[in-house]
Amino acid sequence: MTSVGSADGSDRLSASAGFAGVVPGWGVRRDHYRQAVSGAPHSMPGGIPAAAPVQPAPGAVTNAPAAAAEDAPTVEFKAFAPPPGGAPAPRVVALGGGHGLYATLSALRTVTDALTAIVTVADNGGSSGRIRRELGGLPPGDLRMALAALCGDDEWGRTWADVLQHRFGGPADGSLHGHAVGNLLIAALWERLGDPVGALDWVGRLLGARGRVLPMSTVPLEIEALVAGADPADPAATGVIRGQHELAVTPGRVRSVRLSPPRPPAAPDAVAAIRAADWTVLGPGSWFTSVIPHLLVPGLAAAMAESRARKLLVFNLSPQPGETDGYTAEQHLEILADHCPGLRLDLVLADELSCGAPRVYVPLEKAAATLGARVVLAPLAAPYRAGDKSPRHDHALLARAFRGVFAQA
Repeated sequence: MTSVGSADGSDRLSASAGFAGVVPGWGVRRDHYRQAVSGAPHSMPGGIPAAAPVQPAPGAVTNAPAAAAEDAPTVEFKAFAPPPGGAPAPRVVALGGGHGLYATLSALRTVTDALTAIVTVADNGGSSGRIRRELGGLPPGDLRMALAALCGDDEWGRTWADVLQHRFGGPADGSLHGHAVGNLLIAALWERLGDPVGALDWVGRLLGARGRVLPMSTVPLEIEALVAGADPADPAATGVIRGQHELAVTPGRVRSVRLSPPRPPAAPDAVAAIRAADWTVLGPGSWFTSVIPHLLVPGLAAAMAESRARKLLVFNLSPQPGETDGYTAEQHLEILADHCPGLRLDLVLADELSCGAPRVYVPLEKAAATLGARVVLAPLAAPYRAGDKSPRHDHALLARAFRGVFAQA
């Protein structure tokens, strides 16, 4: 089991690596996970008291979830030292989409100034779906979120991030209802310039974005999924569901996905960015609709295989309802390998609470080894927000983990 930290071994933090069963499918009960990340008092099964909260070292991030232990080993974490003065920032390419990529980019923009996001272009729901149907071209929603994540923390950056993400209200049947301002801005520049990549660069300059955003392909794509049990009348049947939005609302178990058109062209700038990178970061996010699609674009998969960049997978905090329910942690890695034979990784970065218990960690480590990777555990989960119990990555904790991993490369 590996933890990330400072090179000299100073400022060590002691933390529990997780407890038996954080999330269904990972082997840990969801109620215990919720209590742990919300900081509420709790006891483990059988009356075993929870571990005492970790006391952070001076200057360390302090909003990491408190850890609890049942049969999990104790892992040592170290406060991350800043990179040596004058050392060049690593060139990092992050691949993904939606909220997972937003979390990664929000963290990485505080770690490096040489950052490129490569974003899925298969969304067909909501504002993006309407723009795609009415105007043609790429769906802008995931690209907009990536640009918002790269806005700075100053007044200009925060204001523009809020404007990009703002959605119009008004009557439910109104023509603007539900549209995000950023989607309309991107679509307008696409029409004006006729160049999807050039238009995104213009929006990035307007926002003062701390990095570049690129589509993974210059043609709009569709997700097609093989789903078992999608028909309630015939639970044993397996059928094909077409469309990212349709897949999100379809019951059943996703077996595999493919892209339409098959073997789509990769955006040339995206291929060039991967070839020039020091690190490529994949995930977290919706496994079948935000993570795997990048591996199904031949140009991107080839560039990742040929690049000298180190490859880091940021692991999800839990199975995703409606998409990977029932899959174990190690099966997530097996699914990646099934969709991209020959895939090689260097590191799998996983949350110490959700993946630290031996019943989760041991098979995950074995699955990672088949891809050439080792597993690095670190506290990554954010405390729950009021009224929102979904697991999410904490941007500051992710940034701290990235600094530690990059410094040890």
